[in-house]
Parts: sequence; C-alpha cells; structure tokens
Amino acid sequence: MPSKSAFHTPRRHDPAVELALTTFAILVLELALIRWLGTQIRIAAYFANLVLLAAFLGMGLGVGLGRNRPQLARGALPVLALVSIVLGTATRLGLTHLAFPDPAISLWGADTAGTWFQFIRSALVVLGCFWAVASVFVLLGTQVGYLFDQLPPLKAYAADLGGSLAGVVAMAGVAALWTSPPVWIALGALPLLWILRDRWSVAAAAVAIAAAAFSVSGARFSPYNRIDLTPGVTASFGKPASGAPEWTLSANRDYHQRLLDLRQSAGETAASRDYIRRVYELPFDFSGGAGRSALVVGAGAGNDVAAALRRGFGRVVSIDIDPAILQTGLERHPEHPYSDPRVFRVADDARAYFGRRSDAGTFDVVCYGLLDSHAMFSSMSSLRLDNFVYTQEGLAAAWAHVSDGGILSVSFSVFAGEWMYDRLLGLVRLATGRDPIVVRHRYDEGATFLVGRRLTLAQVRAVMPSATEGGPSVASVRIPSDDWPFLYLRPNTVPWTYLTVFFLVAASAAFAVRRVFGPSLFARGRFDGQMFLLGAAFLLLETRAVTQLSLLFGSTWVVNTSVFGGALAMVLAANALASRLRAYRRGLWYGLLALSLLGLYLFPFRVLFDLALPARAVIGGLIVASPVFFAGVIFSSELRTRVDAAAALGCNLCGAVVGGLLENLSMLVGLKAVVLLALAFYLVSLRVATRRAAPPVEPAA
Repeated sequence: MPSKSAFHTPRRHDPAVELALTTFAILVLELALIRWLGTQIRIAAYFANLVLLAAFLGMGLGVGLGRNRPQLARGALPVLALVSIVLGTATRLGLTHLAFPDPAISLWGADTAGTWFQFIRSALVVLGCFWAVASVFVLLGTQVGYLFDQLPPLKAYAADLGGSLAGVVAMAGVAALWTSPPVWIALGALPLLWILRDRWSVAAAAVAIAAAAFSVSGARFSPYNRIDLTPGVTASFGKPASGAPEWTLSANRDYHQRLLDLRQSAGETAASRDYIRRVYELPFDFSGGAGRSALVVGAGAGNDVAAALRRGFGRVVSIDIDPAILQTGLERHPEHPYSDPRVFRVADDARAYFGRRSDAGTFDVVCYGLLDSHAMFSSMSSLRLDNFVYTQEGLAAAWAHVSDGGILSVSFSVFAGEWMYDRLLGLVRLATGRDPIVVRHRYDEGATFLVGRRLTLAQVRAVMPSATEGGPSVASVRIPSDDWPFLYLRPNTVPWTYLTVFFLVAASAAFAVRRVFGPSLFARGRFDGQMFLLGAAFLLLETRAVTQLSLLFGSTWVVNTSVFGGALAMVLAANALASRLRAYRRGLWYGLLALSLLGLYLFPFRVLFDLALPARAVIGGLIVASPVFFAGVIFSSELRTRVDAAAALGCNLCGAVVGGLLENLSMLVGLKAVVLLALAFYLVSLRVATRRAAPPVEPAA
C-alpha cells in the first residue's frame, strides 16, 4: 500500500478527514458548475443532468485510476482554472447564445431552421462542456480512489457520504444568501487548498475565482437565476408619460420581462403602450373594487400586480418562486406595486401554494402571468421549474381557488408554434371543464386564456374585439399531467438533438471507461456488474424522489436541498446499520427494497394533498425514503465484501451515468415508470450478485 498521500505531501490529516474534505469539495464544485455553466453557455442548461453525469463519470473514472495514479489529483485546481476561464469569457467567445436546431423541444436559443453546421458545432460545444467538467472530477476522483484504499470500506464510505452531506448543507447556506459564482468556486476550492498548501494550487484557485467574478458583470444571483437589468425598453413602445425609468430584465442571459410604467396620464406617446396596458389589465376588467381580491401566479417584477391595482383591487397576492425577482420589482418597478399596502408578496412555488388550501382561500381573479421558466428545477431531472404548475392537476388546483363569479386567466407565450397554443387550450379546458375564451394579443408572442363560470364572449369582446372561442381540441397534442409534465416537448417529433448529444456522451463515456478499467472490462471477475447496476438504479430512484417530493412540497431550492440532503442522510444511516449487521441476508433486503419500490409506484400521492403539511411530510417522506434506505443497506453490505472497494465504487459511479441517461425516457413513458425501471435494475443486480456468489459447478465425470 502506498505510504504517501495522493497529493504527494507529507500526511497531515487522518485519511477519513481528508476523504471527507475531498468529497465536500467535489459536491460543492458539482453544484457550482451545474448553476454557473447553465448561465454562461445556455444550450448546455437544457440537457438534463449534463453536469451531474459529467461529475459521476469523472468520479468513477478517477476512482478507478486512484490506486495507480494518485498524483493526478494535483491537476484538479489547474484544470478547474482553465474551465473557469472559458466559462468566465463565454460571452466574448460567442458561446453564450449558440443556436441549436431542434424542432422537438421548445427552448431559448433553439432554431428550427438552423443548418447542419450549426447543429454539429453546438453538439460539439455541449460535448466539450461535458468532458471539460468531467476532467475536473476525474482528477479529484483519483484522490477519492486512493483514500478508499487507506480505510476499511464502510468507514471510507461513511467519510465520503459525510463530506457530501456537508457540501449540500454548505451550498444551501450560500444559496440562501444569494451569492454569486466566485463564492461557490471559492467554497469548493478552500478544502483542497487546506490539504495541498502549495503556491501553484493557490494560484490556480485564485485564477478560477477571478474568472468567476469576471463573469458576474453586475448581475444578481438568486437561488434559481442569474438576473441582469438593462435600462430602457423597446423604442416602439414610446416613453412613459411619467418619465419614470423603465427596465428590461433578463433571467439566465435570456429576456424575461420588462418593468413598465403603464399608468395613464396626459401626453401618452405611443398607441402600443395603451394596447399593452389593456393586455395586462384584461384579466381584471370583469370585476374590481376595494372588496375584490386577486392572486397573481408568476408575478415577477410586478406588471400584472400593478394592473390589478390600477383596476381597483383591494387585495392582491403575488407569487413568484424567485425572491430576487420580487426584490428587483420592489426596488425598480416604476409603478412601485410591491410597496402598496394592498399587495402581499409570496416567494414560493405556485403549486405548493395551491396545495395549502387552509390558508390560500378563494379569489375573484387567479391570473397566471407570462410565467415561463428559465431554469431547471433540479440537477436530477429533465423538468423546468414551472413544469408542475402547467399540468392538468396544477391548473385544476388553481381553478379550485377561483370564486363562483371569478376569472381564471392563463397567459403564455405561444412563439413555439400552434402546438403550444393547442396544448395550452386543451390543458385549460381539461382542468376547468369549460371552453376558454382566447385573446391572441401577441404581446411577447402571448395568448391569454380566460375561463369564468359567468364569463361570456361578448363581455371579453367589449374589451378586446379580437377575442374568440377556444376552438376544437387537438387529439394529437398530449396534455401535461403530474405523471407527464413536459409542457415544452413538441408532439409527434423525435428529439434528435437530445438523442445525438446523449449518444455522443454515452459513446465517449464507454470508450473512457474501457480505457480506465481495461479491455477485459466485462470479463468475469474484472468488472463489478452488481455495483454498476446498483448505481444506475439508485440514480433513477433519487430522480423519482426529487420529482415526487417537489410535487408534494414545491419545486423550491429548499425542497431540493432537503431531498438531496435527506437522501445522503438516509444512505449514511443505512451504512451505519450495515456496519453493525452480524449477518447480511441478501434476499431479505432485496425483498424489502422491491416492496418499497412497488409502494412508491402504486401509492396515490394525490390523497396527501388533502392532509395537513406535517402529516403530508411524514407519510410522503417515509414512502419516498424507504427504498433509499433499503438500497443503501444493500450497497454498503455488498461493498463490505469487496476486496477492491475503490474499484467497486468506481463501477457504481459509472453505472449512475447510465441511470442518468435513461432518466430521459421519462419524457416518453412518464415519471412513475422511472420507478419500475429502477426496480428492474435492482432485480438484475440481484441476479448478478447471486451468480457471482454461486460456487462453480464441477463437470460430470
């Protein structure tokens, strides 16, 4: 066994402490790069799990290399510095808004009329991002692999999990403070510097932090978005009569909304400004007065809230998941709607707000602003922040909060095409049981769908003559549900962009794994098939846990942090139990895991919405956490028997990459089916383990 540390410095720390510090750094840098990469190179943000898969693959390869090449770990901070320089200068390099031709998925930067050259160039950029990130974790992974050999397997795994859990908590803390990329990079580099303590590492870390700081350029960072403000709006709107400054707000480098002064006064300068005012006030034109109330979903910086106040509403509740955008509206909106005592700001997920029926009440108007997410809600899933808001169940929950004489108004950009209009039309119709009245006003390429129990087409046409009845439904357009919440997926198309990029990732990953583990990769006794399958299954299981608990409690960063932290805590507890088990009965634990997975698949989670929040947390948490715990006991118990624990861990991490790629199948088969896929992987892993343990059969004489 080597006597010197992976970093080739005299041993200063206990190996378990050093391992925990390394995995802390890995987890922090993983989460930091997930957020930072998506704001600097936009097309990379819309490939689900890209950075997460790069981190898992890099870790797996690094752990496999760690025993023979521990000195590679010294290159981690210099490579991080190079990656940071590219990300920090991505705008100047022309990488931020690369077009990616893909008619299948509606996303910012997509260009359905793009050329093959654009497609190939963008695919290579995404692949380059993947391997640039993976290289950082390959180098850090060699330290993990080396240190695993210095400790008993379960003690090493406990240190690994403990460091990762601390990393999740630390990133949650800096997210709560609305910190920016240089803080994230510094937090990840600090423990590595404490281990290394040499000038080259300090210089590399300083370069990485400086590049991250350079990329900020005055932006504000919330737990969800990079927010940039630029003064002024489109010249064709004319200047506001009040002369108040107006702003254009971008989220994650893409246009998000304008902060407009639409108050009427003498000297109106543009007819278009009057039209925009009528668009914003449309949902509030059919009821008003001091006793009326409105709920604005996706309130943003406050244009819809200001419209409700101009129409005389006495109480306006504004919901937006991003507290920094709400704060920007409070500070910069020219009409100052959030300073009005009639307005109550709520920084929360809209779906979670509707789920708390006891304190939500009913409203005369429930108005969906042009709510259109610019961020993924989790690194573990192919969903965006707003996906569960725009499902049949989500809109039905909103409709339940509309008073008898009230209005439900849903505005959405239909720039993607008629299929998006048809999907929204069918969604509103199914959720409310009524045919909506539609105004295709075209402001920000939007359409507004209005539903009211007493609302008539004549009433709406009196305000907007272009209003029409919704028209017949289109059967070929799949309507989003809580099991299939993929609002932005174009019907009847094949997502060739996703398939091409993930094929390139899978092919290059297979080549790299073969190079690290050798050409006899799948030979008997060489490759740990059980650990590989356990890794694939566990990532699918964790993905389902994130989506299910986000549905129950909201797609907020607090919920996602709790899920990640809770999963790590459950696995840590399982590891502690496995280390104390006198006898490991494989069939028993696999049986408990299978039963818990079937329970997760079959349980009607919808019934939990009728329960109080504490009861929902206990029941929902137990159902989701049980399979995580049983899977953790199995993994730790199997790891305990391995002669080469580091190689087993490497195979497990590489298997997680396969699970992450297969998670995208949920866009075809739905979210619940992910549980069955995980169950299939677990059962195959049991078969592999049974064959591995079986003694060879002697040939008959």
